[in-house]
Amino acid sequence: MNKDVKAYNNSQSKEDKEICNLLEKEISKALPEAENKIWHSHPVWFLDGNPIVGYDKLKDGVRLMFWSGVTFEEEKLVPGKSGKFKDASFTYTSAKEINTKDLVRWLKKSKTIQWDYKNIVKRKGVLERLK
Repeated sequence: MNKDVKAYNNSQSKEDKEICNLLEKEISKALPEAENKIWHSHPVWFLDGNPIVGYDKLKDGVRLMFWSGVTFEEEKLVPGKSGKFKDASFTYTSAKEINTKDLVRWLKKSKTIQWDYKNIVKRKGVLERLK
């Protein structure tokens, strides 16, 4: 586990740490080729410099976010609030809520369905589909 991600997870409450550790384990197993680091204060995984998935602690739980999640067509994933991006997420309040079958399926989709967030600034906020 990336030392900065480990420090992030360890800084959480007991329940949230359990969620974070399980998410990190499953994400790292499904995306071994991905770069993993703390980005904008929380753990994020990148493929070829493009953010794919990450999680962060919110007031109501630990949010798992997929940058291209809206296009996964998964009803459990909640679209982001802005509407101009393709992100979608699921918020956990207990590690028992993590359905690993769903998570593995979402992670597989995160590899094959991607929007180009890496170049969003260069394209003045316009997203283009990569895969």
